[in-house]
Amino acid sequence: MKGIFSALIVPFDESGNIIEGSLRKIVRHNIDVCEVDGLYVNGSSGENFLLSTDKKKKIFEIVKDEAKDDIQLIAQVGSLNLDEAIELGKYATELKYDCLSAVTPFYYKFDFEEIKDYYFSIIRETKNKMLIYSIPFLTGVNMSLDQFEELFVNEDIIGVKFTAADFFLLERMRKRFPEKLIFSGFDEMLLPAAIYEIDGAIGSTFNVNGKRAKEIFQLAQDGKIIEAKEIQHTTNDLIEKILELGLYQTIKEIFHVKGIDAGQCQKPMKNFNPEKRTDVEALVKHFNL
Repeated sequence: MKGIFSALIVPFDESGNIIEGSLRKIVRHNIDVCEVDGLYVNGSSGENFLLSTDKKKKIFEIVKDEAKDDIQLIAQVGSLNLDEAIELGKYATELKYDCLSAVTPFYYKFDFEEIKDYYFSIIRETKNKMLIYSIPFLTGVNMSLDQFEELFVNEDIIGVKFTAADFFLLERMRKRFPEKLIFSGFDEMLLPAAIYEIDGAIGSTFNVNGKRAKEIFQLAQDGKIIEAKEIQHTTNDLIEKILELGLYQTIKEIFHVKGIDAGQCQKPMKNFNPEKRTDVEALVKHFNL
């Protein structure tokens, strides 16, 4: 399980319901146009933490039915409610997702033993592989190298989605755990992460910019850093504009411009500003999305 994975964007209508036909089109766009290696389903980019359990299950079901076995699928099942995480994990496992992932439990100041028990419980109950989702700037959970080692003792924990700018920890992790999978989680930092021999990357902008991400990753693996740097520059120009306009809203608007009704975001996220539509049209044209 390696390569470039899109953190899948999910379209919702004005009532917050999943637009199934559009979700299928977004999945196909990722596979057929962006040519990503896999999809990371029900992560932050899918607005997972704003959804009911039933909606999360429906997304898992639609994505698997559309993608089938064309690409690798990772099911993010993490939740503050451990029972829900286990329920979602069992459901995704029944659907034959390639592995599970779970964000570190957040909001409450869980100690490491509680975090470890959370992961081990999900694994024990689902009997599936686990990719830890470490995103400290949102969860407030910073784990040390030794704590990662305590988790990695469990052979069913196959690696980590590492969404942090701590490249010292990333380098130390790669050296100490050569057999574990490490996926970079910051799209704008793909190249520097790739230099440390990560196994792949998982990102929201890959939904529309997956081909460039694959080029960066492959060039870095081939030692062609100067060429990779130029593509990362272009990618970061795009990311900078997307962030200025609103991350998830703008990616959805890019799909709108490309003829796919990507709906809107779950409340309390705001809608895309229609006055900025021409800016997105210019992005699509300038970056050949």
